[in-house]
Amino acid sequence: MAQLSTDALAHASAVIGTSDQKPTAWHGAGAAEFDLRSDTMTKPTPSMLEAICQTTLLDDVFNEDPVTNELQSYVAEITKHEESLLVLSGTMGNQVAIRSHLVQPPHSVLCDHRSHIVCYEAGGVSAWTGATLSPIIPKNGIYLTLEDIKKHAVLGDNIHYCPTKLISLENTLDGMIMPLNEAKLIVQWAHANGIKVHLDGARLWEAVVAGAASLPEFTSLFDSVSLCFSKGLGAPIGSIIVGSQEFVKKARWFRKSIGGGARQTGVIAAAARVALTETFGTDPKGQTGKLAATHNKAKRVADLWTSRGGRLEYPVHTNMVWLDLEASGVGPNDLAEIGQQKGLRLMGGRIVVHYQVSDEALARLEQVFDSALKGDFKRSEDTSKPLNLTSSGQANSKPFKLYIHPGPPEIAENCDTHTLVNLPLVLNHTYYYLTRLFPGCAIPQPQYPSPSSLRR
Repeated sequence: MAQLSTDALAHASAVIGTSDQKPTAWHGAGAAEFDLRSDTMTKPTPSMLEAICQTTLLDDVFNEDPVTNELQSYVAEITKHEESLLVLSGTMGNQVAIRSHLVQPPHSVLCDHRSHIVCYEAGGVSAWTGATLSPIIPKNGIYLTLEDIKKHAVLGDNIHYCPTKLISLENTLDGMIMPLNEAKLIVQWAHANGIKVHLDGARLWEAVVAGAASLPEFTSLFDSVSLCFSKGLGAPIGSIIVGSQEFVKKARWFRKSIGGGARQTGVIAAAARVALTETFGTDPKGQTGKLAATHNKAKRVADLWTSRGGRLEYPVHTNMVWLDLEASGVGPNDLAEIGQQKGLRLMGGRIVVHYQVSDEALARLEQVFDSALKGDFKRSEDTSKPLNLTSSGQANSKPFKLYIHPGPPEIAENCDTHTLVNLPLVLNHTYYYLTRLFPGCAIPQPQYPSPSSLRR
């Protein structure tokens, strides 16, 4: 790839026909400076634009683009895998990787119940592979352990059950780190039982920078890993999956089948390479990049909240701070509303710090916390009343209890209340999903009666 000049901003401005006196969206952090909803809000930099302007423009479907091939070779090298494959998004990376591992039903995938493939990938695993997802609630409340995996894995050939063929882990998950030793135990046990293991490492960079282990120590454990360039690293688009030569050959086929075979991918790869080098750094522990500072800011955010009496939902390991709004007496929409008044963009109780968040943003956030925890602000509307839903999902003034029970359909005919039956997966996750999907509604926690209590 062409060497970046010392004055990337001036060069990029000249290329796009602007000047420092006529700013464009590429000048400065812009709105990202005050946006703490997600690290996806990071904005591409002028040095990324310069790299795009200098990139090669050949066809990646024919494996001909030098900049794309160089990026793939570099990532394979630093992760200690044979090959890697550029994909358009983290979701595409996970879906292509999982499809490449699974051969034929019946098969199931074990994963954390909060994982991205469960909550935020539109049911792609089941739709595309025919696999059953088996989400697990970790006993320690933070990350899955081998004990959790053993308890839920389906081994053997009993035709009543769907055998576990893949374990999909996520690190970090909700900003929390799965320790290297626990990951090793899970992978070793899985391989001993003929089970492949995929890692959704969209934010693995954060775990590495936090000191959990080096990048290759984590990535070399797994049969495949998905890594994201467009979250905390700040590239405009792109993820990459790594694995064996055989895995990548198959993954390239599946990537093509869902429209992921892009053409002049040099414009994607060039920006991703800059993001990787500048934001993560050039050493395997990420200590020469920009992410460590975001972790320090996240700890500052947590301290600002707890020093005022607020409680945290999860410990702060990396760049995410989970505020327990309910325990702190703050309404689900209050924080976002106060933040808007202060020029900040917030979403629920999750505060995500990225490297473009400024000190001024934290100063404003401190004012938001003061107002929220003291209750000295005026809501634009009352969101404190719980929303009651009918069985069709419409609002209704007449409340009812939602019972979720994995019993036979006959129970529904003998039940006085609305009953959702025969869905064990929903039993564990409905409440979690509803509170995340509708943060403005006070969703009642489901009740789980015994089968006998449902009978007349």
